[in-house]
Amino acid sequence: MMILWVIVIFVVLIIIDVQIGRRRTSGNAKKEYPMRQGNIELFTNGKHLFFDYFQTIEQAKNHIHILFYIVKTDDISQYFFSLLQQKAREGVEVRLLVDWIGSFGLPKSIIRSLRKSGVQFVYSRKPTFPYFFYKLNRRNHRKITVIDGMIGYVGGFNIGKEYIGQDTDFGDWRDYHLKITGEGVADLQTQFFDDWEAATKEKLTARQLYFPRADKGPITHQFIATNGQGLENEFIALIRQAQQQIIIGSPYFIPSAKVMNALLDALERQVAVTILVPLKADHLFVKEAAFPYFYRLLNAGAEIYRFYQGFYHAKTIMIDDRVCDIGTANFDKRSLFLNGEMNCLIYDRSFMQHMHQVIKRDLSRSERLTIDCWKKRTIWDRGKESLSSLLSEWL
Repeated sequence: MMILWVIVIFVVLIIIDVQIGRRRTSGNAKKEYPMRQGNIELFTNGKHLFFDYFQTIEQAKNHIHILFYIVKTDDISQYFFSLLQQKAREGVEVRLLVDWIGSFGLPKSIIRSLRKSGVQFVYSRKPTFPYFFYKLNRRNHRKITVIDGMIGYVGGFNIGKEYIGQDTDFGDWRDYHLKITGEGVADLQTQFFDDWEAATKEKLTARQLYFPRADKGPITHQFIATNGQGLENEFIALIRQAQQQIIIGSPYFIPSAKVMNALLDALERQVAVTILVPLKADHLFVKEAAFPYFYRLLNAGAEIYRFYQGFYHAKTIMIDDRVCDIGTANFDKRSLFLNGEMNCLIYDRSFMQHMHQVIKRDLSRSERLTIDCWKKRTIWDRGKESLSSLLSEWL
């Protein structure tokens, strides 16, 4: 009986910690950057991305600013670390910011080696008191890289062997990552500075070195940074714009009630809604948590596909032929209400046409979920769904 009471008290304390923490640490919730003109290249394959990414790092002359959610200790991660050390020894300013939870377990020997070579290594979102449990869940999920203030990267890829298709549990890793040149790179730099200051209390000055003059490019785009608030309204606004078609790609599909209602309203307006998710799961219960939402959407006329040729980790929302959202935010409550995220809204017809081809290829490697499939779920699956519904905000 005593053990039971200890557990109950512990759970109550966690709930109080989370509720008070949410009310008192909700500042800097959303930042909308200006409309920009630049060039955008889309990568969907990890090997292609990292060949380009590492080559760009090798060519850096002044500074390398990197923020990742996950960096591991496998071969590609070791190469990443050694490359940063090499550039630091050459006199290039190298700052590496990683999420404390996402990159939990990095050996101290690696961190010491990085710092000894001149790499400024810092953890982002290290949980502290008060509100420890709430802060433990507020992760920096952004993946931003800025090289010499001229080239930027943002998207869904992290650093690890699974992201280049070398993990047999996942196979082919499908993701979307952007390479940016032009005016928008300054916004990625600014966001990195904000996250660096939040982690270190060090305010980096806006020197010309960090913000060189950038030429305009043909693609109109806008960056939106969120920190546990603001993303819900952003998604709803996008959905309400739709007149013909909505395409959503996400590894996790756990929308809030308001976002779900916006999708159902769109279906009532005869807007075609297509949702693409993975068949496999990379986290406990996240697959099951989506099924109650799937049932309502299928009954309302949505089409839902599950990617089976590997793991689908891409994050996108496409609205008609007018706007495409690609970034770091998943279509789930964690991204909506907890994580730090960075999304890019792209307003370009030719880019949209290319994205439709990308989605078409991904759908060709997916199976369509039907009401009959949904009804054939096992009792075990239904039990996991019930539990996952209770935990949906934290998955």
